[in-house]
Amino acid sequence: MQVAEISLEGQRADDGSTLFPLCLQCESGGGSVEDACRWMTEHRDELDRKLREHGAVLFRGFGLSTAQDFDAAIRAFGYPSFTYEDSLSNAVRTNLTDLVFTANEAPPDVTIRLHHEMAQTPIYPSRLFFFCEQAPETGGETPLCRSDVLFDRMRRELPQFAADCEQKGLLYSHVMPGADDPESGMGRSWQSTWNATTREEAEARMRELQYSWEWLDDDCLRVTTPRLPAVRRLPDGRVTFFNQLIAAFSGWKDARNDPSRSITFGDGSPLDRQAMDRVIDMAEELAFDVPWQSGDMALVDNYVAMHGRRTFTGTRRVLASLVAS
Repeated sequence: MQVAEISLEGQRADDGSTLFPLCLQCESGGGSVEDACRWMTEHRDELDRKLREHGAVLFRGFGLSTAQDFDAAIRAFGYPSFTYEDSLSNAVRTNLTDLVFTANEAPPDVTIRLHHEMAQTPIYPSRLFFFCEQAPETGGETPLCRSDVLFDRMRRELPQFAADCEQKGLLYSHVMPGADDPESGMGRSWQSTWNATTREEAEARMRELQYSWEWLDDDCLRVTTPRLPAVRRLPDGRVTFFNQLIAAFSGWKDARNDPSRSITFGDGSPLDRQAMDRVIDMAEELAFDVPWQSGDMALVDNYVAMHGRRTFTGTRRVLASLVAS
């Protein structure tokens, strides 16, 4: 197989040299899924190094077309798996294989704000795979934002807020429904989240993870996390804005949830709204919107890059898989 780096409009190089994301295209044509998977296995150490360097890698033209093809490509990397069942994700998803599930199934007019996957929980993946089985008619891009670049800008423009994030950490609160609500971007039920059939089983799991909770009407459950970090230090010295602060502050809104009650600093003090508005603007300025084509696959370093979802029209089918930490 012949694979080459390609350029896409809007690719970023905010540190002066490193392209974000790295885009690879198979140029040989006519290769099989087996050939693609063999190539990924042969080059996985190099690809993993490039992933750490660039933060995200887009694969285009590798002959993938189905969930089963995507599953095979994931297995070619040999990463440890992190199943949806094992996760504490807020989102309603549908499993298609042991490793593959649908991305957030919120309606097309709902924007999924930038976030690090499951950084609002004590258990999160190290990497994410995305696969575009069907691109929508319009919109539906997956925005990506390098959080190390964002935090560098925060330190320069908002030094006190950046210091507060680093020193205080965060507390997240939200209400889980008694049954899955696919109309919400955070509609996963408490039974599914905690893998529990009774309240007692859910409480045992929450106690283990040091959550606090309150049972509400209609079998809903309000939970609050233990103190979680707002930044993450990487082995190479970079510091990333590793959290779900933007998503919780501006996007955790549905029939049960109000963003104003979703997040505080770890000591319970409120966030500076003006600073948060500026952080959201900066993240959007730094974002690259992945222009999905059917068959595209992306690999994202969850410690480096945030992701989200733009609104869309038509049918959009993007699948996902998680890699354990």
